[in-house]
This record gives sequence, C-alpha cells and structure tokens, in this order.
Amino acid sequence: MGVRKDSVVANERGSRARHRMSQPSEPDEELMRALYREHAGPLLAYVLRLVAGDRQRAEDVVQETLIRAWKNAGQLNRATGSVRPWLVTVARRIVIDGHRSRQARPQEVDPSPLEVIPAEDEIDKALWLMTLSDALDDLTPAHREVLVETYFKGRTVNEAAETLGIPSGTVRSRVFYALRSMKLALEERGVTA
Repeated sequence: MGVRKDSVVANERGSRARHRMSQPSEPDEELMRALYREHAGPLLAYVLRLVAGDRQRAEDVVQETLIRAWKNAGQLNRATGSVRPWLVTVARRIVIDGHRSRQARPQEVDPSPLEVIPAEDEIDKALWLMTLSDALDDLTPAHREVLVETYFKGRTVNEAAETLGIPSGTVRSRVFYALRSMKLALEERGVTA
C-alpha cells in the first residue's frame, strides 16, 4: 500500500512540476499535502523511537523534515521511486544534529536553589564580633585571658595553664565562671542562646 501511495505522490509531483514551470513562485502546496498525508504518520512513529518517546520533540522533527522536503521539492520531483527513504534519512540526521548540539552545550542549571541559600551577611558578622568584644570587656582580666586562650586560640586546659603560668585546675575553674559571666553579659546585650 505504501508503494501505491508513493506512486500517487510521484504522479502528483510530476503534474505539479509541469504546472510549476508556468508559475515558478507558487509553493507546491498539493505536493506538501500529499507528503504529509502519506508520510507524516509513519515518519512520526519512526522518529518517536529515535527520541525515546518524546512526542513534542518528534513532532518538531517531523515538521522540520517536511519543511526541508518542501524547500527541496525540485530535488524530490527529479527523484524516482519512493521519497520515504529520503524523509527518513533527513529526520534521522535532524535527531542526530539535535543530540550533538545538546551534548556540545553546557547543561543549563536552574538558579532557584541558589536563591534560597542564605548568603553570609558581613554586617551581621561584624555586629556579632562587636557585641562579643564588648561582652568580653565586661569580664575580669583573669576570666578574659582564660577564655581567649581556650576558646579563641583553641588551646587545651593544660596548654593554657602552661602559657598563663597557673595550675590547670585554676584554668578550669576560671573558664567555668568566665562562661557564666559571658552568658550574662551577652544576655544584657540582647543575645540569647
């Protein structure tokens, strides 16, 4: 049945070609209608397999194939036999070209997840450091120096004791009372844990 339909298309091509000779600017609409009627369905089924069932993409490929057939109507008119192999080849090449262009292009990234990530605010950090420094000034020098050695310089109790020249038990005791005083000083400034 496909051969008979192709022969109808070939006959229409021949009669349209003779008609076009008298009117070269008129598009071969009847040929395009015949191509669409006879080949669009089988071509769509073929292309759907090539594009893994993506119907929209397959329809776009079929449309582009038929547009190329329309642009090359003169070449198709000179061809003998079926035009389906030509259409299938063009459709396959369009799919391959589309695949290659997607592979060559960097993958697009949706920026919306980045918009929900809070950026570190330098003003908040500066205000926090000012509040912390102010609260440290409220501590006694002994309490302040044990906190600086243990929390800010990251030393162990024994290392802080050696640096400050005091027993490690005294460092532990001062750290305990210094943290309690620091908590109160921060609460007075509106900072709660």
